[in-house]
Amino acid sequence: MNEVFEQDKKGILGDAPKKGKKKVLTPEQKKKRTKKALIITGAILGALVIFFGSCAIANVVGVNALIKQAENMSAVEYAEGTQLVPVKDSDGYWTFTTDDDFTIMQFTDIHIGGGCFSSQTDPWAMNAVATMIRQQKPDLVVVTGDIAYPVVFQAGTLNNLSATKIFANMMESLGVYWTFSFGNHDTEAYSYYSREDICDYYESQNFKYCLFNRGFHGDDKGYGNNIIKVKNSAGIVTQAIVTLDSHSYIDGDILGLAWKYDNLHDSQVNWYKTEIQKLVSANMAIDPTATELKNLAFLHIPTMEYRDAWKEYVEAGNKDTDNVIFDFGVMGESDGNKNGVKTWGIYCGMEPCSFFEAGLESGLQGIFCGHDHYNNFSVFYNGGEGDKYIRLTYGMSTDYLAYPGIFKEHSQRGCTVITVKPWGDFVVEAKNYYTDFENVPHEKD
Repeated sequence: MNEVFEQDKKGILGDAPKKGKKKVLTPEQKKKRTKKALIITGAILGALVIFFGSCAIANVVGVNALIKQAENMSAVEYAEGTQLVPVKDSDGYWTFTTDDDFTIMQFTDIHIGGGCFSSQTDPWAMNAVATMIRQQKPDLVVVTGDIAYPVVFQAGTLNNLSATKIFANMMESLGVYWTFSFGNHDTEAYSYYSREDICDYYESQNFKYCLFNRGFHGDDKGYGNNIIKVKNSAGIVTQAIVTLDSHSYIDGDILGLAWKYDNLHDSQVNWYKTEIQKLVSANMAIDPTATELKNLAFLHIPTMEYRDAWKEYVEAGNKDTDNVIFDFGVMGESDGNKNGVKTWGIYCGMEPCSFFEAGLESGLQGIFCGHDHYNNFSVFYNGGEGDKYIRLTYGMSTDYLAYPGIFKEHSQRGCTVITVKPWGDFVVEAKNYYTDFENVPHEKD
């Protein structure tokens, strides 16, 4: 009975191949399959060529349009004779001379993509910065990093020079003196241009209003470590404005995916101490009692003292301590553990550096940084070292692009205004783009 059934089943099903056995194709079938595979592959490659070609064309067209927009922006209207004009001093540093208040505007994390994916947010960022500058009419603008954001899946390009050109030409049109420190996104490992290339660009353009130069530089030192001086009519330097390169990533995290951030290096700290002492000596040649030079530092990635100070403040129940005095602002970044360390909402360099300690000994009054876009607080901190405090301030960010959904957020977007008094002391005010600048047309939400 079973033999009959098996024979009948074989007769019905035929000699079908067993499950998993590869079907033997005829030469004609092989030819058809190969042709089909080539057609599909060609279609995919063709679509990719069209997509990337369209992106490339859109990037060129978009960047040219934004540069044209930047070049056509109206200049800041200073009252006649009120705009200070710096000159190169004998030590090579740009120098402003005034016996009145000196106003600095800090911007940070502008994040111009310069690509086809950021064609809407880039004009928003440009207009925000330009509008605030026109109303404030500062003596100097300092940008603490991340002018450019060449992250391809958000910006649509790896060309970080495009954003550089857009912003630099806008500042030239506004006619305001300015400088910057590099941020980690300005020159990513995968972007087209290095820090040295960006320096080459600025030097080749001979911009009238850009006071940036590569300064004290090198692979270990970074680029753009520099000083801008404010003198009084007696020739005494009353304030030194120091820009520093806080570098990007360490420990093999070249793409920044692990958020292993770098910080200032010993070579930079030594340079800072040496240059400040030179300026002190020059002052003492005029006034022997001028034994300390007040100075402010501008960089992108916060030093570890920002985290130490905020940790102490929070652990004290959000109350002042002997070491930390809160002034204003908010902690807006999320807390958690990163690389085995509790962040306290501050994504500073991973390794301690000696800059804060050097600053306590060298007249440093304040550090201004960016990097953490939702943080905009300012505290005084002494590092547990006594009665000398350094103000640690997060600038108000501009970012419309980098953080997901941040273009809808308004509380963090603005600038920081630093008013330096004739004797070198200073006051700080965080200004919000939407609430502190009247009659301003903002972007649509």
